[in-house]
Amino acid sequence: MAIPNYGVLKGKAIGSLAGMGASPHYQVHLVDDTSDYRIAINVRSRTAPSELLYLLDEHFSHPLLEELVKQPLGFTRLGRNPGGMALDYIRGNLLDRQRMRPLAHSIPGPDNDLNEKIDTHILRAIGDERAVVYAFGARWGPEPQRKDRYFGFLPGNGIHDIHMNQGSSGRFAGDNGVWQDGAVLIHFPAISGEDGNEVWPDQWVALFLAFQSQCWHTDDRTGMCIEGAEAMGDVRIIAALVNPAGSDPGRETVTLINVSPETIDLGGWCIVDAGKRRSFIEGLTLMPGGTGVFHLDGNGALLGNRGGIISLFDRAGIKCHGVSYTREEARRPGWTIVF
Repeated sequence: MAIPNYGVLKGKAIGSLAGMGASPHYQVHLVDDTSDYRIAINVRSRTAPSELLYLLDEHFSHPLLEELVKQPLGFTRLGRNPGGMALDYIRGNLLDRQRMRPLAHSIPGPDNDLNEKIDTHILRAIGDERAVVYAFGARWGPEPQRKDRYFGFLPGNGIHDIHMNQGSSGRFAGDNGVWQDGAVLIHFPAISGEDGNEVWPDQWVALFLAFQSQCWHTDDRTGMCIEGAEAMGDVRIIAALVNPAGSDPGRETVTLINVSPETIDLGGWCIVDAGKRRSFIEGLTLMPGGTGVFHLDGNGALLGNRGGIISLFDRAGIKCHGVSYTREEARRPGWTIVF
């Protein structure tokens, strides 16, 4: 079980079409130095409810970007494992799922449907010759005898399944897997004036999509939904000291907040790092709205200074929250990162 030919396509956007019809996809024409590609972005679900969950993060930051920019133009096949460039909405701490919202693909009026939300950033990428688009998903083609049905290039070639690819049921369950989620990232390099001063900062825009029928707690091996195991997110990570002044072991901290109206005993919960090392919490109870600082002893979870992810699991092993930080955010010794 898994989607086939998972990877990332890096290219320049030169055309687009809004998603229409019975199975609408927003279409983007990408090129590298030698080939044409089409990326097909779902904007409507075949399974009710039809509105997709979406998040457009206009200031996306994550440690994977450091390696992503080094990739050559064209398609790169990715291993379905942590620590590389493969995406996993649940395990990679790419986004806060509570920020995702359902949106129809076509609604009368300006800038109020999913087609138009995507169009805003794709058209900007088309108009900026320095902008680079990264599409994560499953590759099809090349198809030597078939022209692309939307843009007419030959051979047909492209990326689809540009959405979360786990936690599905029914006829789509066969596509479930971990570390194989789809997304679109767009890099807009910084713009400098004639005097050399920066007039527009470096910017990454990320589009994440999921179906409302998908679940958000899945098996770590198969990506299949674990029924009845949805976490509420009552406790969240709000800060971390990942680069203490002096030596790191035993001095790193994670700050938690209880956003619920109930008192929560965190005994048996744990902090987990990118390498799945765990530090179990003891003796920490949070009142409603209360915060607490958990000190890592250096024998479990470790917060590397080159960027990383931090996850919080409850005593049942359900992930409740997760964050990420970059090398740049961790570079100043003694400073706490606020998420």
